[in-house]
Amino acid sequence: MMQQFSYPARETWDKLVQRPVADFSSLEKPVRKILKKVKENGDRAVRKYSREFDGVPLKKIQVSEKEIKKAAELLPAELKEAILAAKTAIETFHLAQKEEIKKTETLPGVLCWRQSSPIEKVGLYIPGGTAPLFSTVLMLALPARIAGCQEIVLCTPPAKDGSIHPAILFAATACGVTKIFKAGGVQAIGAMAYGTGSIPRVLKIFGPGNQYVTLAKQLVQQEGIAIDMPAGPSEVLVIADDSAVPAFVAADLLSQAEHGADSQVILVTPVAALAAAVEVEVKAQLEQLPRRAIAGKALAHSKTILVKDMDEALALSNHYAPEHLILSCREAERLAQQVTNAGSVFLGNYSPESAGDYASGTNHTLPTNGYAAMYSGVSLDSFVKKITYQQLSPDGLQRISSTVMTMAAAEGLDAHKNAIAVRLK
Repeated sequence: MMQQFSYPARETWDKLVQRPVADFSSLEKPVRKILKKVKENGDRAVRKYSREFDGVPLKKIQVSEKEIKKAAELLPAELKEAILAAKTAIETFHLAQKEEIKKTETLPGVLCWRQSSPIEKVGLYIPGGTAPLFSTVLMLALPARIAGCQEIVLCTPPAKDGSIHPAILFAATACGVTKIFKAGGVQAIGAMAYGTGSIPRVLKIFGPGNQYVTLAKQLVQQEGIAIDMPAGPSEVLVIADDSAVPAFVAADLLSQAEHGADSQVILVTPVAALAAAVEVEVKAQLEQLPRRAIAGKALAHSKTILVKDMDEALALSNHYAPEHLILSCREAERLAQQVTNAGSVFLGNYSPESAGDYASGTNHTLPTNGYAAMYSGVSLDSFVKKITYQQLSPDGLQRISSTVMTMAAAEGLDAHKNAIAVRLK
């Protein structure tokens, strides 16, 4: 079960909040080899690695119209309705992120503004495997479409029979994605980074994946392909006081623990009785889970930490910078103002993390592994560039000329100075 810590001194916090360490060094050589082969051999390499790693002999890499249509027929009506309801909430939240162009006159006659321009080609990686993440299709494809990306390419690993999970195809179609490819793992990242005969080259790659996919994304980033963010295993930190419901807290911890054996969950509380009650609930609920073996492994490196008070709990959370932060406590809104480092925050006893994973509207593609201290989660901004503009009138140029020429001369850049002076003559 979870490791227990009582009133740890601040000088021990660095060690206390360490994540399960992923050592990529042994993976780098094989991952580089796969990327190189995909770069050189395109579709042939994608097919080779699909046979080798997924056990699938692919004839066509692109998903056909017939397969997309069939997926909608295979899916239960209840799930289709749920996907469309989540789509509406996610769309509403991301549409609200569109910014009006605001022009600022920094001096009379000197006008400056900033404008969003969509990234033309983006690639979305959607894991299949033990849990086909069709919810991630909504989280990535919707803001890409709202941003105005011209080409949205989706790669996802096929099942043994060469099919794609119908929920992934239905969600992609509902979001307006038409280029869907049967490619998983490192070969999919390579295909989107370099382009193949079938799969177009993109400018930025989004989406979660296992350690091979994560490393592949980091390596293609070194070659000039943008990625959404550094990603690691999923995590949640719950801050709870005596107003929290132990069964709710346990359920929230387990909802992240079931993601993978390398996930991490942390409970921070000043109430010893609550910590004990949550432990009992975790044991009971764990036994009922189909993925209990995975969740059990994650719990082995997860922690319950007793602290002096809620202020210390918040300080410890900010030090950890969790992907998900749940405030199961009184005055959650007031305490939320003290949060400086977190991917996404859930306030009160009735805001489970799974609501944000699927349908509240916020994006579930979030920074992990402490990156919430300096990275934001995916948003509309992730799919655009911000271009700045300026327009000077003759009067504006006159007003700014002395400042610019003095600074340019001091830096020894006479051509810069002359670009102003020639206009003043």
